[in-house]
Amino acid sequence: MSASRTVRRLVATGLAAGSLVAVVAMPASADDGHHRGRHHQTYSRVVLGGIQYNSPGRDDHSNRSLNGEWVEVTNTGYRPVNLDGWTLSNRDGKRYRFDDLRLGARATVRVHTGRGYDTRAHVYQDRRTDYVWGNYSDRATLRDNHGRTVDTKSWGRDHDRDHRDRDHRDGDHRNNDRGHRR
Repeated sequence: MSASRTVRRLVATGLAAGSLVAVVAMPASADDGHHRGRHHQTYSRVVLGGIQYNSPGRDDHSNRSLNGEWVEVTNTGYRPVNLDGWTLSNRDGKRYRFDDLRLGARATVRVHTGRGYDTRAHVYQDRRTDYVWGNYSDRATLRDNHGRTVDTKSWGRDHDRDHRDRDHRDGDHRNNDRGHRR
């Protein structure tokens, strides 16, 4: 092997090793949307997914029935998100607080109302008799650990009210009275 070929291999090996060390040595940081005091776009977006607000079968307040109502929280991004301290609440203020849950990239966790053993895919509010979500109307609100609203989903009267409020805020007054008798 020639001396120049040996030197090229040594340089290439050194550069590759240096790159690897640089990547490994980079500090890990939580992606909370802030970087050195400036807001920047995050690579992860957490949203409310499916909601089963009316537990299948009779509402007999059994653990099975309570766990039949649930809300899915989905990370649509490419980076994991730590949900520690985040909350999920209904219109009346019944609240579930996430405790040390890391939601992987492109992952979903289902938040059940009743009791159970928490996993990465299923967590439980540990309620014994009280349903959280209104069968006919309610609003689910997901907030981050700073209390900022991340996402909301509503149904029934709350859904209709949310749309009327949004139309009013957006200056669309044409549909404000639709469906209301005077």
